Amino acid sequence: RVQPMVPRGQLGVLLAPCPCLAGAVSRGGDSERGPRAAPAALQERTLLVAKPDAVQRRLLGDIIQRFERRGFKLVAMKLLQVDRRLVDRHYEQLRLKPFYPALVAYMTSGPVVAMVWEGYDVVRCTRAMVGDSSAVGTIRGDLSVHITRNVVHASDSVETAQREIGFWFQRDELVAWDSRDRESIYGL
Repeated sequence: RVQPMVPRGQLGVLLAPCPCLAGAVSRGGDSERGPRAAPAALQERTLLVAKPDAVQRRLLGDIIQRFERRGFKLVAMKLLQVDRRLVDRHYEQLRLKPFYPALVAYMTSGPVVAMVWEGYDVVRCTRAMVGDSSAVGTIRGDLSVHITRNVVHASDSVETAQREIGFWFQRDELVAWDSRDRESIYGL
């Protein structure tokens, strides 16, 4: 039985936005549900980019803390000034959209922080945690001030994450390390 590490009233708030971890805490008769029974294939990596507004507004600590509290493991992070070439590669599918020039201007307007997070079902959980600009309790809902300044980018699938990570990081920049808290978090 996994014991919650937060007061009873706060547990639902912490787990609610991320459906992949909702079963992590035993609820009476629940048996092997949630990450404890998750197959190894659900161990994934995803790209998260804190956009210029997140850096300028000093929101990085809040964003990182949300991922650490979920038990995800940071395996790469760097601060960089993005150039047009990287924006074009990353957002290739949006290049013909009318808003694309504004997106390029936004992404190149200041430094960004690119991160790679690892964990069980991390791609889907990250998308749930990021949410949209009107979803209270999500990164964008809590931290965005305008729909065009939505604080973060998150990969939308495992395949996309693998491709995007390759745009932002060299293979030797990804640090493989053992998290000593996996048993406490996942019961593994």
